[in-house]
Amino acid sequence: MTAGTGSVYVRKALGRRLKELRVAARKSHADVGDVGSVAKIKRIEAGDPPIKMPDVRALCFMYGADTATTEQLAEMALIKEENWWEDYPEAVPHWLGKYVALETAASAITTFDPELIHGLLQTPAYHRAVFEADADVVSAKVELEIGFRAERQRAAFGRTPPLRVTAVLGEGALVRAVGGDATMREQRLHLMKMSEQRHVDVFVLPWVAGAHTSMKGAFTILSTDNPEEPDVVYLETLGGGRYMERQDLVERYRRNAEIIKSQSVTMKEYLS
Repeated sequence: MTAGTGSVYVRKALGRRLKELRVAARKSHADVGDVGSVAKIKRIEAGDPPIKMPDVRALCFMYGADTATTEQLAEMALIKEENWWEDYPEAVPHWLGKYVALETAASAITTFDPELIHGLLQTPAYHRAVFEADADVVSAKVELEIGFRAERQRAAFGRTPPLRVTAVLGEGALVRAVGGDATMREQRLHLMKMSEQRHVDVFVLPWVAGAHTSMKGAFTILSTDNPEEPDVVYLETLGGGRYMERQDLVERYRRNAEIIKSQSVTMKEYLS
């Protein structure tokens, strides 16, 4: 799936949100004629054309949307116009483009990894060490990778409201000396600081938990606030990314996430 295809997801999600606001405001397509014709508004709600930020703000004003909702939807329009991740073609392979678009459109993610700190929670030094350990690494791409990761974190946590993250880490992710002791001390402190934010929860599944329901590997569940927008499970392998949308499978992953979270301790408890 290309980055462009993934960004269609963002555009259609934005269109659905605007339609919901219009219906809630009891307005017809003709009632918002100052933004454009009935045909234009219908195209916007279908997610067919790129949606301009001024149109989003104007529609939100007409629908009486609150500031937080307006800013969130305006940010989605800006990202759609700019496709910021396309500025990093060497750092974003085609199969990752859809994930970045999904993460951009998501209101919340739930993630588990027994070995690796999630990308949104990594420090630059930690990410550099992980990237340089890749057998297929090209040294010239290191700084580009670091820049892409920083921009991805900004896009997730700099918007209003910020992305909600629930991360369950295997204890191995905190014990493995990625980049050396100093890098791991910095990474653990960063996780502690992030977990103090209202929109971030970090849990640690300790070794003593023994066998658990997610021993088959890491996963990320991406969710929106729209009940009509199905959750997506993302799995990453050496061969690329896999996106699972079958709701019975998504529900199994969600149950597993709840179970391992119940067996985990908070980051503060782990470090105390």
